[in-house]
Order: sequence, then C-alpha cells, then structure tokens
Amino acid sequence: MSPSRSPWIDDELAMLQDHVARFVAREFVPHADRWRQARQVDRAAWLKAGEAGLLCASIPEAYGGGGGTLAHEAVIHQELTRAGLAGGFGAGNSVSSAIVAHYILAYGTEGQKQRWLPRMARGELVGAIAMTEPDAGSDLQGVRTTARPVDGGYRLNGQKTFISNGQTADLIVVVARTGDEPGAKGLSLVAVEAAGADGFRRGRKLEKLGMHAQDTSELFFDDVFVPAANLIGETPGLGFGQLMHQLAWERMIIALDATVNMERAVQLTVDYARERKMFGKALIAFQNTEFVLADAKTEATVARTLVDALMVRLLAGDLDAATAAMAKLWTTETQCKVIDACQQLFGGYGYMAEYPIAQLYADARVSRVYGGASEVMKLIIARTL
Repeated sequence: MSPSRSPWIDDELAMLQDHVARFVAREFVPHADRWRQARQVDRAAWLKAGEAGLLCASIPEAYGGGGGTLAHEAVIHQELTRAGLAGGFGAGNSVSSAIVAHYILAYGTEGQKQRWLPRMARGELVGAIAMTEPDAGSDLQGVRTTARPVDGGYRLNGQKTFISNGQTADLIVVVARTGDEPGAKGLSLVAVEAAGADGFRRGRKLEKLGMHAQDTSELFFDDVFVPAANLIGETPGLGFGQLMHQLAWERMIIALDATVNMERAVQLTVDYARERKMFGKALIAFQNTEFVLADAKTEATVARTLVDALMVRLLAGDLDAATAAMAKLWTTETQCKVIDACQQLFGGYGYMAEYPIAQLYADARVSRVYGGASEVMKLIIARTL
C-alpha cells in the first residue's frame, strides 16, 4: 500500500479509481462548461455512466448493480469531485445511486428491486428523493405532503422544493404523511414514477449560487395516484426511521466531498502561486502565502485523516449517527474556510467564474445546509453529551 493511499482503498478499488478518472476526463470533463450553462447534465451522460459501471456500483449484481460495497461508491464519488464535477453529475449520481437506490435495496419489496434497480444501474431511470418542503427542511417532522389511502393505493398532494435531479428524475421517492399521527409518526416513503403520473408537475429549474450543473427544482403533486405497490416498506408509517438509518452514509458522502474539495483548493492555489509573479518574485515566495497554504494544507490533511478513519468504521458497520454528524459538521465548515483563504490568494482572478477556485467557492457553501444543516448536526452531537 502506497503512503498516499487511503487505508480503505485496496488494489481493486485503486483500479476502479484509475478507471473512473480516465473515463471522466474523456467523457465528462469536455462537457462540464456546457452542463453548467444548461443548469443540467445531459441524459446521454447517465447512459454512458451506466455502461461504464459508474451507477449503482454498490447494488448487488442480482439487481443489475456492480456488486460492490459503499467503498466502490465512495471511490466513484471522489473521482467525480476531483474532476470538478461534484456540483453536477457527482451530486446527481450520489442522490440516485448512493441514496435512492439504497432506500429501495434496504426497504423495497422484491418486485420493486427487480423493477427499478436494473434500470437505475443502466442510467435509464434517474432517482430523486423529495424531502424538503417550503416550510420543512432539516425538520422533517414538519412535512405536510399527504398520501391518503384510497382503493388500490394513495392520493398524493403537496409541494417539494430544492429537489436534486428534479428536472431529470424518473423515479421520485417522496416523503409524505400516510397517517394522521403528529411529528415523525405517520411518515412514509412512496415512489412516484414520473412517466404517466397524472397531476405530477415539475416546477422551475432553480437558480442557485453554485452547483450550476446540478438540476434542482420544485415539484408539485396534485392528487397524484400512487399504486399501493409503490409504498417503500411493508407497512405505512416507517418513513422517518428509514430516512434516519441511511443518514450516516449520506453525511459521509458529504464529508468525503468536502475533503476532496479542500485538497483541490490547496493544489490549485499552490500551482497558481508558483506561476503568479508579484514585485519581481513568485507569489508562493511570500511568507503570508506560505502561512496561508500551510494552514490550508494542514486542515485538508486533518480532514483526510478523519474521513479515512471513519470510512473504515462505516465499511465495518461501526459508524454511529453522531460521529457521522461530527464529520459532516467539521469538514463542511472547514471546507468553506479553506477555500475562502485559498481564493483570496488569487486576487481578482479568484472572483472570475471561469476559474475553478471560484466554482469551488460557490459550490461549497450549500454543504453546510444540505444533508442536515450545521446547526442540526450540533443538536445531534449535543444529545450524546
């Protein structure tokens, strides 16, 4: 094992890492600017990713997946982030392959797994998870969307917002109330198949500060009929627990993403500071530059050490929710600090959208909000004191 290799990456995963890096550089990076301008990744990219084995890598082969583990999923996500695609296909694939597909795998019926997972692995179905509402974000107990039982299924009514893959998704797992119990009780996950779902509407493609290649939308459900067979889980009312059981993995994806972004920011800035001349010498020769980059490198290294250790625990089934919350809290808050310090060294160029450091700055901000805001992470951690 080379000194630079993460302890959870073995030879097979290292080969996957190389494969993904080569594929992404050849097939995705040339289209990145166009995707950012379009505020959406081409559907063709999903099919190419499916052919290359980038989708549902941790889903069993029996359901069309790669038969790997969450380590395979993490390797793919890291390479997309290193290529600057986290704010587009990286985020979209994480939602579809690493989150939605795992809800179906963990809680779905055999029929649901056979019907949806192979098509998701091929890129024919893109998944989305519809949790957030205008009045319910981190506090999922405030969800108002309802799925009322009717003959043969449910009638779904409500509005969702900030939904990743909202314009693209074919299979949308919706958090809705199937009962009248207050708070977390009565919440269920129901899957809406967008094609032919009368009453389902996609709202506008939301304009965001960053992550411009990630389509994010409002979704509307006006008396949409959802067949009983599309309830995720054997009985209604299990939704909140299903969501909570998957959050440690989701937050580790975000922590990994933040760590790679710190590493990218440091390397981009070192490269720039070596080339940039000021007052007759390279920018990197100034003590202030050295000190800023020394701090940034140290924080990126601490982040890498932390997430690698926690990935070992995650893969061993030994990562608790509070520790995952700590990782998410610290890495995302530190990411914004590191990228800001690095961007400052670029001067005016750092404010130009064409520079990767500016894209990193804009993309990073939301990491302190999605997957549970920093304040919510502190509440989770505080409960263990």
